[in-house]
Amino acid sequence: MELSEEDHRAVACWAADCAEHVLPYFVEERPADDRPRRAVEAGRAWARGELAITEARAASFAAHAAARDCEVAAARAAARSAGHAVATAHVPTHAPHAAVYAVAAATHAAGPTDTDAAAEAEREWQYARLPEHLRPVAFPG
Repeated sequence: MELSEEDHRAVACWAADCAEHVLPYFVEERPADDRPRRAVEAGRAWARGELAITEARAASFAAHAAARDCEVAAARAAARSAGHAVATAHVPTHAPHAAVYAVAAATHAAGPTDTDAAAEAEREWQYARLPEHLRPVAFPG
């Protein structure tokens, strides 16, 4: 699906929302590490036209580096979600990855007995926040 500039920016904001929703899982493990939070902010700044693609990509790489520093799966997935969210500025097809990693963060945080419910709740939260005409971009298939 070809996106207009406006829709590309809307998808990037939605991806940032997905990442921000699970960011507390990262902050719980690594409160002094602000790389994923800065990545979410960078994605929104790009969507507002305030940040160059090169800066957005650098923020993505930093968030993924933060993920590699994590020992807790929920924190690692939350950082990966942030990395993909800001990478949506460069390539919109990163948006579904931001959503998938957010679901992974929620399910890891929920524990083994509540994973299905956590995944469903996170997907519903995500779906409700994306305009209908953009859902095929984020939820292909």
